[in-house]
Amino acid sequence: MEETRKDLLAELGINDGAFFSLDAYIKGDHKYIRDLRINLKNVLESPSLGGKKNAYLLALAIAVNERCTPLILAFSEQARKHGATDAELAEMHAIASLLATNNVLYRFRHFSENKAYEQMPAGIKMTIMARPVTSKLFFELVSLAVSAVNGCEVCVNSHEKSVREHGGSQEMIFDAIRLAAVVRGLSLNMHEIESADIA
Repeated sequence: MEETRKDLLAELGINDGAFFSLDAYIKGDHKYIRDLRINLKNVLESPSLGGKKNAYLLALAIAVNERCTPLILAFSEQARKHGATDAELAEMHAIASLLATNNVLYRFRHFSENKAYEQMPAGIKMTIMARPVTSKLFFELVSLAVSAVNGCEVCVNSHEKSVREHGGSQEMIFDAIRLAAVVRGLSLNMHEIESADIA
Protein backbone atom coordinates (compact mmCIF):
# COMPACT_ATOMS: atom_id res chain seq x y z
CA MET A 1 0.00 0.00 0.00
CA GLU A 2 2.88 2.37 0.76
CA GLU A 3 4.16 1.92 -2.81
CA THR A 4 0.71 2.77 -4.20
CA ARG A 5 0.60 5.88 -2.04
CA LYS A 6 3.99 7.00 -3.32
CA ASP A 7 2.98 6.31 -6.93
CA LEU A 8 -0.26 8.28 -6.54
CA LEU A 9 1.54 11.32 -5.16
CA ALA A 10 4.31 11.03 -7.76
CA GLU A 11 1.81 10.88 -10.61
CA LEU A 12 0.16 14.02 -9.25
CA GLY A 13 3.54 15.70 -8.83
CA ILE A 14 2.92 16.17 -5.10
CA ASN A 15 5.85 15.93 -2.71
CA ASP A 16 5.51 13.15 -0.22
CA GLY A 17 3.92 14.48 2.93
CA ALA A 18 1.52 13.56 5.68
CA PHE A 19 -2.14 13.31 4.64
CA PHE A 20 -4.84 12.23 7.10
CA SER A 21 -6.74 9.80 4.88
CA LEU A 22 -3.85 8.45 2.82
CA ASP A 23 -1.93 7.71 5.99
CA ALA A 24 -5.01 5.99 7.48
CA TYR A 25 -5.16 3.66 4.45
CA ILE A 26 -1.51 2.73 4.94
CA LYS A 27 -1.88 2.13 8.67
CA GLY A 28 -5.02 0.08 8.10
CA ASP A 29 -3.60 -1.77 5.08
CA HIS A 30 -6.73 -0.65 3.23
CA LYS A 31 -6.94 -1.38 -0.49
CA TYR A 32 -9.10 1.68 -1.31
CA ILE A 33 -5.93 3.66 -2.02
CA ARG A 34 -5.48 1.47 -5.13
CA ASP A 35 -8.98 2.37 -6.31
CA LEU A 36 -8.19 6.06 -5.85
CA ARG A 37 -5.10 5.81 -8.02
CA ILE A 38 -6.76 3.71 -10.75
CA ASN A 39 -9.91 5.84 -10.85
CA LEU A 40 -7.92 9.06 -11.20
CA LYS A 41 -5.73 7.62 -13.93
CA ASN A 42 -8.75 6.34 -15.86
CA VAL A 43 -10.75 9.59 -15.79
CA LEU A 44 -7.75 11.73 -16.74
CA GLU A 45 -7.29 9.56 -19.82
CA SER A 46 -10.90 9.79 -21.03
CA PRO A 47 -10.55 10.32 -24.82
CA SER A 48 -13.81 12.24 -25.20
CA LEU A 49 -12.53 15.19 -23.13
CA GLY A 50 -10.21 16.31 -25.93
CA GLY A 51 -6.81 15.59 -24.45
CA LYS A 52 -4.82 15.78 -21.23
CA LYS A 53 -4.82 19.59 -21.10
CA ASN A 54 -8.62 19.71 -20.95
CA ALA A 55 -8.74 16.87 -18.43
CA TYR A 56 -6.33 18.64 -16.09
CA LEU A 57 -8.08 22.00 -16.53
CA LEU A 58 -11.41 20.44 -15.62
CA ALA A 59 -9.80 18.67 -12.66
CA LEU A 60 -8.35 22.01 -11.57
CA ALA A 61 -11.77 23.68 -11.56
CA ILE A 62 -13.13 20.93 -9.30
CA ALA A 63 -10.10 21.15 -6.99
CA VAL A 64 -10.65 24.92 -6.70
CA ASN A 65 -14.33 24.32 -5.98
CA GLU A 66 -13.31 21.86 -3.23
CA ARG A 67 -10.65 24.23 -1.82
CA CYS A 68 -8.02 21.48 -1.99
CA THR A 69 -4.67 23.26 -2.17
CA PRO A 70 -2.46 20.22 -2.95
CA LEU A 71 -4.67 19.29 -5.91
CA ILE A 72 -4.99 22.90 -7.10
CA LEU A 73 -1.21 23.14 -7.29
CA ALA A 74 -0.82 19.66 -8.81
CA PHE A 75 -3.47 20.05 -11.52
CA SER A 76 -2.26 23.57 -12.38
CA GLU A 77 1.24 22.25 -12.96
CA GLN A 78 0.05 19.25 -14.97
CA ALA A 79 -2.22 21.46 -17.12
CA ARG A 80 0.74 23.78 -17.80
CA LYS A 81 2.87 20.80 -18.83
CA HIS A 82 0.20 19.91 -21.39
CA GLY A 83 0.02 23.42 -22.87
CA ALA A 84 -2.43 25.36 -20.68
CA THR A 85 -1.87 29.12 -20.54
CA ASP A 86 -2.08 31.33 -17.47
CA ALA A 87 -5.32 32.76 -18.88
CA GLU A 88 -6.83 29.27 -19.17
CA LEU A 89 -5.76 28.39 -15.63
CA ALA A 90 -7.27 31.64 -14.36
CA GLU A 91 -10.52 30.84 -16.14
CA MET A 92 -10.86 27.58 -14.20
CA HIS A 93 -10.65 29.57 -10.95
CA ALA A 94 -13.21 32.04 -12.34
CA ILE A 95 -15.62 29.29 -13.39
CA ALA A 96 -15.45 27.66 -9.97
CA SER A 97 -16.16 31.00 -8.31
CA LEU A 98 -18.97 32.03 -10.65
CA LEU A 99 -20.68 28.65 -10.50
CA ALA A 100 -20.38 28.48 -6.72
CA THR A 101 -22.31 31.77 -6.77
CA ASN A 102 -24.90 30.73 -9.35
CA ASN A 103 -25.40 27.28 -7.86
CA VAL A 104 -26.44 28.78 -4.52
CA LEU A 105 -28.85 31.25 -6.12
CA TYR A 106 -30.49 28.82 -8.52
CA ARG A 107 -30.66 26.02 -5.96
CA PHE A 108 -32.48 28.42 -3.64
CA ARG A 109 -34.94 29.38 -6.38
CA HIS A 110 -35.54 25.71 -7.16
CA PHE A 111 -35.90 24.57 -3.54
CA SER A 112 -38.08 27.43 -2.37
CA GLU A 113 -41.82 26.88 -2.50
CA ASN A 114 -42.22 30.63 -2.99
CA LYS A 115 -41.99 30.92 -6.78
CA ALA A 116 -41.90 34.73 -6.61
CA TYR A 117 -38.10 34.49 -6.36
CA GLU A 118 -37.92 33.04 -9.87
CA GLN A 119 -39.29 36.31 -11.24
CA MET A 120 -36.68 38.44 -9.51
CA PRO A 121 -33.56 39.36 -11.55
CA ALA A 122 -30.41 37.50 -10.52
CA GLY A 123 -28.34 40.68 -10.63
CA ILE A 124 -25.10 38.69 -10.97
CA LYS A 125 -22.60 39.80 -13.62
CA MET A 126 -21.53 36.88 -15.83
CA THR A 127 -19.68 38.42 -18.79
CA ILE A 128 -17.06 35.66 -18.75
CA MET A 129 -19.75 33.26 -19.98
CA ALA A 130 -20.20 35.28 -23.16
CA ARG A 131 -16.50 35.52 -24.08
CA PRO A 132 -14.57 32.67 -22.44
CA VAL A 133 -10.82 32.26 -22.87
CA THR A 134 -11.36 28.57 -23.59
CA SER A 135 -13.96 27.49 -26.14
CA LYS A 136 -17.63 28.05 -25.36
CA LEU A 137 -18.08 24.27 -25.41
CA PHE A 138 -15.35 23.67 -22.83
CA PHE A 139 -16.50 26.56 -20.65
CA GLU A 140 -20.00 25.06 -20.55
CA LEU A 141 -18.60 21.58 -19.88
CA VAL A 142 -16.61 22.80 -16.87
CA SER A 143 -19.62 24.79 -15.66
CA LEU A 144 -21.72 21.63 -15.90
CA ALA A 145 -19.17 19.60 -13.93
CA VAL A 146 -18.93 22.19 -11.13
CA SER A 147 -22.73 22.45 -11.00
CA ALA A 148 -23.03 18.67 -10.71
CA VAL A 149 -20.57 18.64 -7.79
CA ASN A 150 -22.51 21.44 -6.11
CA GLY A 151 -25.86 19.73 -6.67
CA CYS A 152 -27.70 22.44 -8.62
CA GLU A 153 -30.39 20.71 -10.69
CA VAL A 154 -31.38 23.79 -12.68
CA CYS A 155 -27.75 24.62 -13.48
CA VAL A 156 -26.95 21.02 -14.46
CA ASN A 157 -29.84 20.89 -16.92
CA SER A 158 -29.05 24.31 -18.38
CA HIS A 159 -25.32 23.62 -18.91
CA GLU A 160 -25.90 20.04 -20.11
CA LYS A 161 -28.21 21.38 -22.81
CA SER A 162 -25.70 24.09 -23.73
CA VAL A 163 -22.83 21.58 -24.02
CA ARG A 164 -24.89 19.50 -26.46
CA GLU A 165 -25.93 22.61 -28.42
CA HIS A 166 -22.24 23.47 -28.86
CA GLY A 167 -21.44 20.01 -30.23
CA GLY A 168 -20.57 18.07 -27.09
CA SER A 169 -21.46 14.40 -26.98
CA GLN A 170 -23.17 12.50 -24.20
CA GLU A 171 -19.93 10.54 -23.76
CA MET A 172 -18.01 13.79 -23.24
CA ILE A 173 -20.55 14.96 -20.68
CA PHE A 174 -20.53 11.67 -18.79
CA ASP A 175 -16.72 11.51 -18.77
CA ALA A 176 -16.55 15.09 -17.44
CA ILE A 177 -18.92 14.19 -14.61
CA ARG A 178 -16.94 11.03 -13.84
CA LEU A 179 -13.76 13.09 -13.64
CA ALA A 180 -15.45 15.65 -11.39
CA ALA A 181 -16.76 12.90 -9.12
CA VAL A 182 -13.34 11.25 -8.80
CA VAL A 183 -11.54 14.54 -8.13
CA ARG A 184 -14.11 15.44 -5.49
CA GLY A 185 -13.59 12.07 -3.81
CA LEU A 186 -9.82 12.39 -4.08
CA SER A 187 -9.90 15.87 -2.56
CA LEU A 188 -11.33 14.42 0.65
CA ASN A 189 -8.14 12.38 0.98
CA MET A 190 -5.71 15.22 0.38
CA HIS A 191 -5.92 17.21 3.60
CA GLU A 192 -2.42 17.62 4.91
CA ILE A 193 -1.44 16.96 8.50
CA GLU A 194 0.10 20.10 9.93
CA SER A 195 2.90 19.88 12.48
CA ALA A 196 0.48 21.27 15.08
CA ASP A 197 -1.80 18.27 14.47
CA ILE A 198 1.03 15.86 15.25
CA ALA A 199 2.25 17.57 18.42
